[in-house]
Amino acid sequence: MEADEVKQEIIRLYYEEHKRPSEIAPIIEKTPQYVSKIVTKDKRYKNEKKYKKKQSLEKKKAYNREYYKTYVRNSKEKEDKEEYYKLLATINRDNEILSIKTEISDIDFAKWNRSIFGYAKKTSNLVLKKGIKVTSDVPRVVKNIVHASSIRSLKVYSN
Repeated sequence: MEADEVKQEIIRLYYEEHKRPSEIAPIIEKTPQYVSKIVTKDKRYKNEKKYKKKQSLEKKKAYNREYYKTYVRNSKEKEDKEEYYKLLATINRDNEILSIKTEISDIDFAKWNRSIFGYAKKTSNLVLKKGIKVTSDVPRVVKNIVHASSIRSLKVYSN
């Protein structure tokens, strides 16, 4: 190929097929720097550069849209989501129990209203906190809720 033919081929590949200098160089057996030098001397270079930048931004936007559909920003958000689903499962389970039973056991009442009971370490009972006003059907003490074998473990309630 003559020099003029090489230059015309470079210009055609760059402007018509929108190839990059690094892609054109092996085709014409020249360096990417030589290809860039030829391309930048052409009048259409600025417009082509704007076009490629616009294409690149659109491609990046499309990628980001897909990426953020599945991206979980941090472990805290992931933990919150898992905790939320656990809470929903607990609520559903409790709703089933409450809708079936006409009477609730003391231990179940204590589980669902844990904030009004304090733990008595000596007796392993749950005791109604002082200053809490409740109706007569609310248990004041829920006895023996902790098995002796589970005191060291995370298990707190017996069945």
